[in-house]
Amino acid sequence: MRVLFSVSSWPTHYASMVPLGWALRASGHEVAVLCAPSQTDAVIRAGLRPVPVLDGMEVAVRNRMSYVREALRGEWPYPWLPLHPLTGAVMTSLDDFDLAEYRRTTEREFARRSAEGHDRAVGFARRWRPDLVVHDPVSTEGPLAARVLDVPAALALWGPVGTHEPDGPDILPEDPGRSFERYGQAPFSADSVDHVVDPCPGSLEPPVRASRLPVRFVPYNGGGTAPEWLDAPGPRPRIAVTWSTALTAMSGPRSYVLPVIVSALAGLDAEVVLTATREDVLALGTVPPSVRVLERCPLEALLAHSDLVVHHGGAGSAMTALAAGVTQLGLTFASEQARVAGRVCEAGAGLHLPGHLATREAIRSAAEDLLSGKARRVAAWSIREENLRRPTPARLVDRLLRLARG
Repeated sequence: MRVLFSVSSWPTHYASMVPLGWALRASGHEVAVLCAPSQTDAVIRAGLRPVPVLDGMEVAVRNRMSYVREALRGEWPYPWLPLHPLTGAVMTSLDDFDLAEYRRTTEREFARRSAEGHDRAVGFARRWRPDLVVHDPVSTEGPLAARVLDVPAALALWGPVGTHEPDGPDILPEDPGRSFERYGQAPFSADSVDHVVDPCPGSLEPPVRASRLPVRFVPYNGGGTAPEWLDAPGPRPRIAVTWSTALTAMSGPRSYVLPVIVSALAGLDAEVVLTATREDVLALGTVPPSVRVLERCPLEALLAHSDLVVHHGGAGSAMTALAAGVTQLGLTFASEQARVAGRVCEAGAGLHLPGHLATREAIRSAAEDLLSGKARRVAAWSIREENLRRPTPARLVDRLLRLARG
C-alpha cells in the first residue's frame, strides 16, 4: 500500500502523525509526505520521505490573521491587540492592518501560491498513485489529491480540538486558490471529512462528524538528548516547564511569560526543570539556582519523572503530558490553546489560566494546588491508562489497509 501524507508548514501540527508513518513503514508500506520546502529537514529527521512541493500562507501568518479576525468580531479575549498578521509587529490600533489593501494585493499572492502548491500536490499524486491519503487539519492539498484520484482520505487530529467545535476555534483552513473548484470538486469543509484519526482518550474526545479512527497517542518530540539525572528523581516533586518555540512571534511579546513562571515556581519546595529554545533561555537573563535549564530536551523524557508540567496549551505538550500521566497547568494566549487547556481541565487533569491572568501569584497558587491535591493526579493517571488501552499505530495500520481496499 502507498500512503500519501500531507502536512502543514508547522512541524508540531504533524508530530502526532510521525509514529503512524513509522508503523506503516515497519509494516512494509510506502509513505511519502507532501510538505513545504521549509519542512524538508524536519520530515527527513523523522525518518520519512519528503515531497517539498507545497506553498501558500505560512501557519504563523494564518494564526495571526485569525487573531485579527477574532478582534474585529469582538471575540479577542486579551487586553492587548493581536500582532500585525503580515509583519508580526505590535499594533496600536486595528487600523494598523489595512484589510482592504491586503485583499487587493497580498491575499491574491497567497491565493496564487496556494493554487500552485495544490497543483503540484495533485501532479505528484497522479504520478505516484497512492492508495490512501492522511493529512493534518491545516493541509488541504492531501484531501484534494484524494478526491481527484478517488481514493479515501483521513484527517489526523493533533490534539483535543475537533472539526466541529460548537463555538470555535475553527482549525480548518480556507482554500484561497479555489483549487477544489478548479478541479471540479465540492469545496473542502468540515462536513466533507469522511474519516478522522483521533489520538485523544475518551475523556477528552473532541467533536467530529465523521468515522472516528481511534489510535493511541505516541509522543514524538523530535530529536535531542536527556541528561542521566532526569531518570533519578530526587526527594522533592519535579515541575517541568516547557514553552512554545514561536509563541511570541504569533501572540506577541506579552505572551513571553517565562520570567514570570520561573519567578513564581522558584520559591516552591520543588525541583524546577525548564526546557526551551536557546533564544527563550537567553531572554530570561539570570536564572535562579533552584531552576535547571535544558535546551530542547525531548518533553517525553522530561515528563517521565515529573509531577507537574507548565506549558502554553499547545496540543503536543498537552497530549505528551496526558500520555505520561502528569497533571498540567496551561497558560494560554490563543483560542485553540485555550480549548486544549480547557479540555484538560474539564477532564480533571489540570488547571487553565488565560495568559492575561497568569500573574506570579496566580501561577504559584495553581502550582501549589496541583502539587498538593490528589484528585487531579489520579485523573491524569487514569487518562494515561485510557490512552494505553487505545489501538497502537501498528493496529491502526490494519484498519487503514481495509479502508484503502474499500
